[in-house]
Amino acid sequence: MAVLGIDWGGRRIGLAVSDADGRVALPAGQLQSCGQARDIATLCALVRERGIDEVVVGLPLHLDGGKGESARAAQGFADALRAATGLPVATFDERLSSVEAERALAEGGRRARRRREQSLDAMAATILLRAYLEQRKPEARANEDRA
Repeated sequence: MAVLGIDWGGRRIGLAVSDADGRVALPAGQLQSCGQARDIATLCALVRERGIDEVVVGLPLHLDGGKGESARAAQGFADALRAATGLPVATFDERLSSVEAERALAEGGRRARRRREQSLDAMAATILLRAYLEQRKPEARANEDRA
């Protein structure tokens, strides 16, 4: 089951994809946001092209777990993507994925600012997707045991 991970933002959208078994998360670049309708259309094409079975969108909760304006906007984006693709679209707590991505890129050496921002979005989506896949492992094992 291939999964698309999305680190949604008003200006840029970080992307990651899993392998066909939903076990490994890999960065898949980023999109410059062109408005929700165009972004959704682009992502629908990507979903078809890559054979995606499920999508997870990062939900930027406050540190106390509360939803602010950004979280509500990400939830709205996830709902619109669900309606457009017909696929399951989950949201997943991304509170620390951008911080972890920034740290990982800093350890990897210095880069030009623009390239670093592009890498940051894809890395944050990859960290988000990896955490989502890890959280699902017990569920996947239980389904395999039943088969």
